[in-house]
Amino acid sequence: MVNNGISQDINARWTRVRGLLRAEVGDSAYKSWLKPLNLVEFSAGTARLSLPTKFMRDWVVNHYGDRISELWTESGSPVSEVEIYIHADAGESRKADAPAPAETAVSATSVAPVSRDRDDGDVSGALDPRFKFENFVVGKPNELAYAAARRVADSPTATYNPLFLYGGVGLGKTHLMHAIAWHIREHQPDRKVVYLSAEKFMYHFIRALRFQDTMAFKEKFRSVDVLMIDDVQFINGKESTQEEFFHTFNDLVDNNRQVVVSADKSPSDLEGMEERLRSRLGWGLVADIHATTYELRLGILHAKKDELQAMVPDKVMEFLAHKITSSVRELEGALKRVAAHSELIGRAITLETCQEVLRDLLRASDRRITIEEIQKRVAEHFNIRLADMHSARRSRAVARPRQVAMYLSKQLTSRSLPEIGRKFGGRDHTTVMHAVKKVEELRSTDSTFAEDVDLLRRMLEG
Repeated sequence: MVNNGISQDINARWTRVRGLLRAEVGDSAYKSWLKPLNLVEFSAGTARLSLPTKFMRDWVVNHYGDRISELWTESGSPVSEVEIYIHADAGESRKADAPAPAETAVSATSVAPVSRDRDDGDVSGALDPRFKFENFVVGKPNELAYAAARRVADSPTATYNPLFLYGGVGLGKTHLMHAIAWHIREHQPDRKVVYLSAEKFMYHFIRALRFQDTMAFKEKFRSVDVLMIDDVQFINGKESTQEEFFHTFNDLVDNNRQVVVSADKSPSDLEGMEERLRSRLGWGLVADIHATTYELRLGILHAKKDELQAMVPDKVMEFLAHKITSSVRELEGALKRVAAHSELIGRAITLETCQEVLRDLLRASDRRITIEEIQKRVAEHFNIRLADMHSARRSRAVARPRQVAMYLSKQLTSRSLPEIGRKFGGRDHTTVMHAVKKVEELRSTDSTFAEDVDLLRRMLEG
């Protein structure tokens, strides 16, 4: 059976490759980047895949291209090369088995030239209309960060430069970043505001290097009035990107332009970041967002309930505020699930139905193992420094425990491979994959080593 010139066997192998990719990178990254991949042709040992946008194509090639090629090979199919196209070009380039123009294709094994369509548009990322100051619930854990964000948004000139916001996942950093941008755009429309993730900043920089267009890049980012970089920890270990960000930062601050940055840790704790950059990031005001208190979580739930116009009993609200403590995002998501279930099924919301609907989430909240906890326990077990988990040391006495910690992080947390790599000193996801494979091999051949790993796992799960 043939589908669009692709045999059933090749289609089956592609389905297996996609499944392995999803297992390796996690649902979030898979849905964002890899799910849209479509196999459009297989001929003469070349698998041709398509994606809907140029940005997605470039990102997938740079971050997952090698792994996609490896998985094709491991599947046993006769693939010598993988090429990824922009969707609109892929269909046209298939006519009469004509080879695709070099300007529309990027090979996952060796990057081919792409068309030099200059990125002259607005580099700022999209802002979420829900993330405004009036929708932000203030409490003790976030009152300093909120007050500082309001001051920066209200001031016509740079203040607290830079403003550095940090805290765990889902506590409101991105909400405050978007709120600042919205407020300035609405009340000071003459000021040019650029908001984007550190990941996107790096993409624009790499693109400028590739097209030998760094002057345009510098002009683009150094001519703004307010530059906002979200999740700056992403550039840990990325030396060239850090260098450019350092110079961009200095230029803006020297010219009294506002810089706002967010991260998951304070500047001094950003491992893999150059010392001079860590120092600069701590120049202005560093405001952390603590873990939420019960009172703040309850306030957030009431605000969300009003927004959803849902009939949720106080007992259910109090139960959720007590049980779901890790993330505001998760807390709001839980309330949405309960409200949606009630609306669709037509049953009133009770404590019992809430526990039933959120059974999986509540079970995960009861015992959530963190990568930091794994690193600490493994370091203690093997008698190495916790700092060695993030260091560049490669001696076996350090590398093997680090591999064990990566393996346990993959087994015991829901983090993706790239996320795990970043927690180990900004290492690449392929390093984590190698660690997992190595530990699995050693467990099957060395019973003492297997006992060590199993003991650590029981201690962490217990």
